[in-house]
Amino acid sequence: MKIYTKTGDKGQTSLFSGSRVPKHDLRIESYGTIDELNSYIGVIKDHSPEGEDLGLLHHIQDRLFSIGSILATEPEKLKDKQGEDRFKLPKIKDHDIEALEQAMDEMNEELPEMTHFLLPGGHPVVSFCHVGRCVCRRAERRVTALHEQEEVNVNVLKYINRLSDFLFVLSRYWGKKAKAKEVKWVPKTD
Repeated sequence: MKIYTKTGDKGQTSLFSGSRVPKHDLRIESYGTIDELNSYIGVIKDHSPEGEDLGLLHHIQDRLFSIGSILATEPEKLKDKQGEDRFKLPKIKDHDIEALEQAMDEMNEELPEMTHFLLPGGHPVVSFCHVGRCVCRRAERRVTALHEQEEVNVNVLKYINRLSDFLFVLSRYWGKKAKAKEVKWVPKTD
C-alpha cells in the first residue's frame, strides 16, 4: 500500500465519511492537534523515569486515536436515514475520564501542596510533560471552537480538559521522583 495518494495536492482532504474539506478546516485543525498531542505523549513515554508503568499513557494514546476518529466524522453523517449508526466509532466513556482523575488523585497524595504557579522545567521529563500540557490546551481550544459550530461529544471535551490537568500533575510527580526542584513563580511587583 502506498502512503501517498495525491488526493490532497490541491489543499483538500477527506473526512471519515468521505466528505472533502480544506486542510485548514477547523475539524482538521482539531483532530490534527489531537494527533500532535498523541505524538507528544509518545515523547513523554520515551523519556519517562526508569521502571514507570506506562500503561495509562498507552491507554491515553489509544483514547486520543479514538477522539481523532470521532472528530474526523461530521455529526450529521453519523446516522443513516433510519437513524442507525453508519460508522462503528469508538467512544470516550465516563470511566476513561475517571481513570485520569484517579491517577491524579493518587499522584497528588505524594506531592506537596501547591502555593504558587510553577515555572516549567527542572528536568527533561518535566519539561516534556509541560509541552504536552500546552499542546493539549491548544487541542482543547480547537475542539471547543469546533463545538461552537457543531456539537462535539461532551466526553471528548471533558477528556481533553482532564488530560491537560493530568499532564501537569504528572510533571510534578515525575519531577519529584527525579529530585527536580520546583521553581515557584513569584510575580515581581517593582
